[in-house]
Amino acid sequence: MKRLIERSRSVGEVLRWVTQNPGKVSASHYPIALHKLGQLLQQQQATVNGESRGPGQVLEQPEFQTLCQAIISGCSKFDNFSIVNCLYAAAALGLPGESPLVRVLEDESRSRLGRFNQKDVSMVFSSEANNKALEAIFSSQLFYENRQERFIRSMAEWLPRKAENLTPYTMALIAKYVARHRLREPRLLDTIANFLVKRGEQLDSKVIQKLVFPFSRMNYRPSNHSELFPKLEAILEQKAGSSPLATVNILMSMFQLSHFPQTVLHQVFSPAFITNVMSSPYALIVRRYLSLLDAAVELEFRDYSGPRLDPRYRVLMFEHALTADEANRKYSYKGLVAEALRQLVGEECYRQDEVLPPGYCTDFLLWINRSGTVLPLSRVPAASKAPSAHTTTSPAAISLRSSVLALTSDLQDFAPVVLSVNDKWHYCQNSDILVGSRAMRDRHLRLLGYCLVQV
Repeated sequence: MKRLIERSRSVGEVLRWVTQNPGKVSASHYPIALHKLGQLLQQQQATVNGESRGPGQVLEQPEFQTLCQAIISGCSKFDNFSIVNCLYAAAALGLPGESPLVRVLEDESRSRLGRFNQKDVSMVFSSEANNKALEAIFSSQLFYENRQERFIRSMAEWLPRKAENLTPYTMALIAKYVARHRLREPRLLDTIANFLVKRGEQLDSKVIQKLVFPFSRMNYRPSNHSELFPKLEAILEQKAGSSPLATVNILMSMFQLSHFPQTVLHQVFSPAFITNVMSSPYALIVRRYLSLLDAAVELEFRDYSGPRLDPRYRVLMFEHALTADEANRKYSYKGLVAEALRQLVGEECYRQDEVLPPGYCTDFLLWINRSGTVLPLSRVPAASKAPSAHTTTSPAAISLRSSVLALTSDLQDFAPVVLSVNDKWHYCQNSDILVGSRAMRDRHLRLLGYCLVQV
C-alpha cells in the first residue's frame, strides 16, 4: 500500500487507494497519503472537465473528507510517530488550524507530548526542510509553545546550507522561535545574520526588526557584526521614517548590544521624525522607546553630540513590572526573598517592585552602608528616593540621575542597593548569560550609581 500511494500520479488516485481499501490501510499510511497529496497539489493542478481544480476544491472532495474522518476516528490508536507526522503533513497540506482534523491531532499530540520520541520528531521535521514545510512547522502553535531541542540541534547543522533558498517570511518565523525559547545557538544566529547581510536591502524594516531581535534577546553579537551593523545603519538611514516603530525596535536591539549608530540617532531625534511619530497610533510606545534610547545615549554614548529627545516627550519606559515577570511570578523566588527581607530587616527598610528612571523595574531597593546596616526608608531624604511609578511629577522634570543624589553628611556612607532576583527566564536557555534587555538594565543601573546584588 505504501508503494502504491507513493507512486500515485493524481490526487484522485491517492484518495482511491486509501478510501477503497480500508482493510489494507494502517496508521502509517495516513501521513504518507497526506504528504503525497501535498506534493501533487504543489506540482500540478488537477483538471476535471477542463476546469482548474485548486487545493480548496480538492480538500472539499467527499473522498478527502472520508480520509480525514478515518484519521480522526483512529488517531488515538496511532503510534507517536504517526500522530506527529500526520499533524505536520496536514499543516504542510494547508489545512487550517481550526479544521476538525488538525484540532484532534493537536489535542492528541498535547496529551502525549511528554512521551514523544524526540529523535522521531526531529527526523520528521528535518525531512520537511523546505519553505512550505518550515512555515507550517513554525506556524504551528503546538510546536511554537514547546522547545524541540533535538530538532534545533539538527536544524543548526542544515540551516546554514539551505538559508539562501528560504524566504524572508520563513526566516522570520525561525527567528521568532529562537527568540521565544531564548536559544543562544551561534550557528542559527550567525545564519540569520548572514541572511540579513545578503538580503537586508531588499527587506521591509518590519521584517528586519524580527530578524534582528534574536541577537539582542540572546545578548549575542553575530560573528559578522562588523559587517552587519554598518549594513543595518545604512538601511535605517534610508528607511527610518517608513516604519518608526520598527526603526526604534532595531535601534533598541543594537543599543542592547552596545552599538550606537550616530547618524540614525540624528534622524530619530529630529523634529521631523518626532512630529511624524506623535501623529501616529503608536505614539506612546515609540515615545517609551525613544525615552530609553535617549537615556542610554546619556549613560553610554558620551561622544554623541547630535540632537536629543525633547524633554516634553520623555516618559518612563515601564511603569510597573514586566508582563513576563508578572505572568511567571508564581514560579519566581521573589516571594521567598521578600519574606526573608521582611524577617531580616523589616518592611520599613526596603521597597519591592520599584520603578526607577528611566523606567526599570527593580525587585528590591534598599539603602545599606559599608558595615551592612540597612537604613529605614523613613530616614532616606525624599529627594533621593526613587519616584513612584504613579507619581504626579512629570518625568520630563526629573533628571535621569536624580534618583541617586549626594546625601547629607550624616547619610553619605549609605548607598542605594538593588537586589535582583534573576529567574530562569532572565537568562538564555541552558546558560548563565542574561538576556539582552536584562543585561542593559543592569549596566544602566550601575552607571546611575546603584549597587547591584544578584540572587
